[in-house]
Amino acid sequence: MRLGYFTMPLHPLHRDGTETLHEDRQTIIFADQLGFYDAFVGEHLTDQAENVTNSMIFLATLIFETKNIKLGTGTSNLSHAHPTLIAAQAAMFDRLAKGRFIFGISPGALASDAEALGMLNEDRNKLFAEAIDVILKIWEGEPPYNINLPDNRFKVSVQNTQVLEIGRGYIMKPFQKPRPEIVGTVVAPFSKGVIAMGKRDFHPMSANFLLKNWLPSHWNNYAQGKSEVGEVAQIKDWRVARTVFVGDTSKIAHEYGKANTDSPYRYYYQQMLTKMKISNRHVIFKKSQEADDSTISLDGILDDLVIAGTVNEVVDQILAMQEEVGSFGELVYAGMDLVDPALGRRSMELMAHEVMPRVNEALGLGYVTNADAVQNDPVTAG
Repeated sequence: MRLGYFTMPLHPLHRDGTETLHEDRQTIIFADQLGFYDAFVGEHLTDQAENVTNSMIFLATLIFETKNIKLGTGTSNLSHAHPTLIAAQAAMFDRLAKGRFIFGISPGALASDAEALGMLNEDRNKLFAEAIDVILKIWEGEPPYNINLPDNRFKVSVQNTQVLEIGRGYIMKPFQKPRPEIVGTVVAPFSKGVIAMGKRDFHPMSANFLLKNWLPSHWNNYAQGKSEVGEVAQIKDWRVARTVFVGDTSKIAHEYGKANTDSPYRYYYQQMLTKMKISNRHVIFKKSQEADDSTISLDGILDDLVIAGTVNEVVDQILAMQEEVGSFGELVYAGMDLVDPALGRRSMELMAHEVMPRVNEALGLGYVTNADAVQNDPVTAG
């Protein structure tokens, strides 16, 4: 499997936002140096803890400071802007990065973002679906475009103003042909959106804050979508994000990854538990949809969702998880606030240089950080 990186990011509120933005940049530069395959960055307009307001702008600052790592919006919130704007900006990013771009997309789930934009009562999922349809039509089309899809509010045309002999009227197309890889983050168990992703050759990334018992539902729905259009789902296209801390000793791993009151992992999941309860999405922390809310505790979440240990312990946990949920193409390492920069960077180093090579060697793929998953037929989740 490959090794990826994802950060929301999520920082303590007392930290200076300028400092954390630069810290997050340096972490992705370090990930590139370590050999991570890709890096995704989230975006929110109205969240002090998650303070990247535009993932594309943030990632653009990294194009010329990185060499190999692919840079992915994680995600572009498509309900927040006209699809012509997003299509043109994403295409330019892809050209600047010469193809090291992954177009991560979502509707934009944060209610305060929607309220600030005056669209709290809008159906953001419908906006999202309409927007991606138009973005793809723009990339496929030529002036005057004349995009007028049924039941879609976004109409795109330059019919009356194009002057093609001087270049006016053209909307930029991406560097990658026919388009960049499109990735959607999946949070909800049994998400029907994953079926649609399979039909359209968009690739799923299962969220790091989702219990592993729900992960097979994502793969099975993705495979169903592929099957419905006469295609076979490819293991290499499924990303599974996980929260991982690798320490030089079991004690360090346990303290920094779970137990210490100053642990960034503990802070992260306290924040996520609070946010999911506010939005009534905390089912993701339950082992069954029928379980009572009283079964959810912060310590239980940390035990279930943080893979922490020495190199050998983390390798064993990843292989055991894969045995349980089925094969997947990329393990996406979730970035945390750097409470202790030395420990945070050491964990990433051990992950890239020791954990992943041992995982891939155990899978028969060689002692390498990144390897494409072997396709088995039929493909099923565990």
